[in-house]
Amino acid sequence: MSEHPHKRPAFEPAERLLQPVEYDPEMRRPLSTVAGAALILLRQLVGVVVLVGFAIGWESILDALASVSEFDPPAADDNDVVLWFVIAAGGTILAINSVLAILVYLGRNWPRVIVMSFTVLSISTVFVAWWVQGQEITINGALVSVGLDILILLALSSRSAAAYARRNERR
Repeated sequence: MSEHPHKRPAFEPAERLLQPVEYDPEMRRPLSTVAGAALILLRQLVGVVVLVGFAIGWESILDALASVSEFDPPAADDNDVVLWFVIAAGGTILAINSVLAILVYLGRNWPRVIVMSFTVLSISTVFVAWWVQGQEITINGALVSVGLDILILLALSSRSAAAYARRNERR
């Protein structure tokens, strides 16, 4: 017997980890679910800041693209159309993520899985860009996004969040 019988071991057998969660429709919302939903909304705030940054610096972004490559900037009228398309697409993605955050908070399982899948994709994309292109990971760039994605993944993949999201499933 160990000195701390109530303490969980550093590793657990796969059989125990793969045991299905109990059916408990009266389960209280765990802190990990609340934190996961809050972190998703915080990531949304970062997305809004990025979209505002695109809108403010749109001309300089096009100039930088033109100086780095053989990119021919569009005409001034087309410039605004492209900018509004980027903002509309980004706003749509932010709105969908906000709905997913609410559904995660309410304890649905499918939005939790979708959010975790996209966070893994986001983290993997930053890693591949770093590995292949040698992009630097800076605080102003990808570090905040990757940090939030990792925290979201940790919160939503916890046992308590999974149990809460699947609390109504009968086995």
